[in-house]
Amino acid sequence: MHGWGGSIASFSGLAKQFSVEYRVTLVDFYGFGQTPHPDYPLTLDDFVKSIVDIINHYKMKSVSVIAHSFGGRVALKLAYKYGYMLDKLALIDSAGIKPRRGLKYYCRLYRHKLLKLLKIPHQAGSEDYRKLSPLQRKTFVNIVNEDLSGILDKITLPTLIIWGNKDKETPIYMARKLNRKIRGSGLVVLKNAAHYSYLDFPLRVFLILRSFFAAETE
Repeated sequence: MHGWGGSIASFSGLAKQFSVEYRVTLVDFYGFGQTPHPDYPLTLDDFVKSIVDIINHYKMKSVSVIAHSFGGRVALKLAYKYGYMLDKLALIDSAGIKPRRGLKYYCRLYRHKLLKLLKIPHQAGSEDYRKLSPLQRKTFVNIVNEDLSGILDKITLPTLIIWGNKDKETPIYMARKLNRKIRGSGLVVLKNAAHYSYLDFPLRVFLILRSFFAAETE
């Protein structure tokens, strides 16, 4: 399950490696790759439901999830609401934790509010946000405003967390919080890897994941 702005191509390398031993299903989320965005704003639950529909459609009986960034956000809520449908969960540089906000963030926020009040044209939001259509922007706001911290201790699946120690988009403190809150989870930190740690060190990540999925669980 790819990150925001990605597509099935994001995981094509890992998928090829895993396809030797497993059936692999790649997903284009709504609004990305070849899956169009519907004509109404989406919530995180809509993305979760789309994965449930895929599992049911293909009558999948044994499902493990690999999810990166935004895909991790979807996977966390999927594991919380539909954990009985899954076997294992692997999160790579996952979103879902409310970020710590510093002075710089609040200065930008209040500048935007002031300029909007004065009706002065200006650029607002992240680069990801500015690239989106007005409809997709509403979806983006719905997604990023949902903090999943409160559901983490209710996830009971065997969970592996893989993170780049140089990740600036979802910093390492988020990985540690996930590790603390999800009972029994494991954390692997990759030195000199950034937000796309599975692309920075593809073979290493594949071997770690392969070992995790092959391991017996009680």
